[in-house]
Amino acid sequence: MKFKKPTYIILLLTFIFSACDFTTSFFANKKDTEIVVKRFDRLEYQYITTGEFSALQQMCTDYPTETRTLFEDILKVGQMSQSSTNQQILVLFQDSIMQRISRDAEEKYANMDKLNESLSNAFDELREMFPDIPIPTVYAQITALDQSIIIKDGSIGISLDKYMGEDYLPYKTFFDKNQCNRMTCKMIVPDCILFYLLSIYPLEDFQNATQDERDRHIGKMLWVANKVSGFKAFNDEPLKRAEAYIKAHPDITPVELFERY
Repeated sequence: MKFKKPTYIILLLTFIFSACDFTTSFFANKKDTEIVVKRFDRLEYQYITTGEFSALQQMCTDYPTETRTLFEDILKVGQMSQSSTNQQILVLFQDSIMQRISRDAEEKYANMDKLNESLSNAFDELREMFPDIPIPTVYAQITALDQSIIIKDGSIGISLDKYMGEDYLPYKTFFDKNQCNRMTCKMIVPDCILFYLLSIYPLEDFQNATQDERDRHIGKMLWVANKVSGFKAFNDEPLKRAEAYIKAHPDITPVELFERY
């Protein structure tokens, strides 16, 4: 069957515009940033629960930097090259409370899909504000309740055992109510953004800076962390001061905020 020429042209144009709309929609929804949390914690948990030296060797092979950072810099149990370090690590984690927390953390964070999506969205927003900011690698770990977020060499380490929920019973032994209120899953993304920003944009001569300079510096970091996380995770006084400044300068960009405030 042959179409009349005008009808053929109309059909062709309809197809082209439909295809263009589909393509535009497809790429408009596509995120530039994709973060997938590396599961260093799973190898660590295997080592913690079995105590097998082969599991520690696997950690050192698959995650050499993360393993060294955890045991040497965070937990400070000794150099990985020392034969006594293995025993010191096991003593630390064989505690019944640490065994329970490690097990509970692995169960709670068995699936990371939502966290991966939230981190990807947040860093996408961050790149909108600061186009030149590098995107970090992110990994999960268990730190025996020592640290929440670790920043080193362009990587972010998330301590899952510090984000078990405000009502998590073992926390009552170690932390007060205000601390527990912040140890929830929803705080992972804003904490990652905040500490990463502080590592990228440190306050010069921090030791000699005045309290006002320190408050202004942290205030703008808190504002950005809230903004890209999509909710008001932080509500500290330095943040309120930064918000007042932004309200008085509604056209200021995040880059200008960091330069002027």
